[in-house]
Amino acid sequence: MMELLSFRQGEEVRLGVRTPQGVIDVAAALQHYPTDRPVATDMMAIIRGGEPSLNALRTYIAALPELAAKGEEASACLKSEADLQWESPVTSPQKIICVGLNYRRHAEETGSPIPQTPILFNKFNNALTGHQASIAIPRATSKLDYEAELAIVIGRQARNVGREDALDYVFGYTIANDLSARDLQMRTSQWMLGKISDGFAPLGPWIVTADAVGDPNTLAIQTFVNDELRQNSNTADMIFHCDEIISYLSHHLTLEPGDVLLTGTPEGVVLGYPEDRQVYLQPGDEVKVRIEKLGELHNRFVGEA
Repeated sequence: MMELLSFRQGEEVRLGVRTPQGVIDVAAALQHYPTDRPVATDMMAIIRGGEPSLNALRTYIAALPELAAKGEEASACLKSEADLQWESPVTSPQKIICVGLNYRRHAEETGSPIPQTPILFNKFNNALTGHQASIAIPRATSKLDYEAELAIVIGRQARNVGREDALDYVFGYTIANDLSARDLQMRTSQWMLGKISDGFAPLGPWIVTADAVGDPNTLAIQTFVNDELRQNSNTADMIFHCDEIISYLSHHLTLEPGDVLLTGTPEGVVLGYPEDRQVYLQPGDEVKVRIEKLGELHNRFVGEA
């Protein structure tokens, strides 16, 4: 098991490894505790390097001295989560592919028919942001909605993969909030406009490697808006489970290491409320998305400057 994250240090985005003592800055650790074995220092290199790259990092972290001990070198390598400037853990995916209406009770709350095949749309890298980031509500929308989602991070090139093998292609999992401007989303039959604004795909706080998660379709998933519970479900309610999504996509395009798949949201979004109770996100709102085994993703919303 590893929990891997990305954070900003000046102009540089660095790889961090979460431990009980704090977050290990891998690049700083290598400066103070060098090794003869190559160890990647950014998230995309770890993902694209596959199991050998991940194993090299595991071995290196396990061999480090006790960094919690006092000392200038140790303190330079160990960061407090409270002091981090978090980035999206996946910094530059080739593709961000999303599945719509993929929870049975969410489809029912919106009055939509149960899909017979996955409904797909996409986001772009401009939408990526991280844990604790402030997200600007675009002036173009008055109906910004939250959507708690389990995000799959692909770890191996996948093409024409069978469902029975699909989870073997997963690097890990993280939390996503598929922010959706409903008034823009429903303007046409294509949803993209309501999904692609800057910051509309916060991910994080970290990636948990697949070995620590096990079955991704047994996880509790929740959303809190200003500490009020809004979504409370389980990934078991997915219509198309994670293995089926990966397999389906791989028969239509090649999935590459670092691609991010958003797997749909459960019931409890603002759109599913009766119209007289629909209160969309406003400046000052704080949203927390919690998924079992993966932690909590926190974001605050502000007005667009």
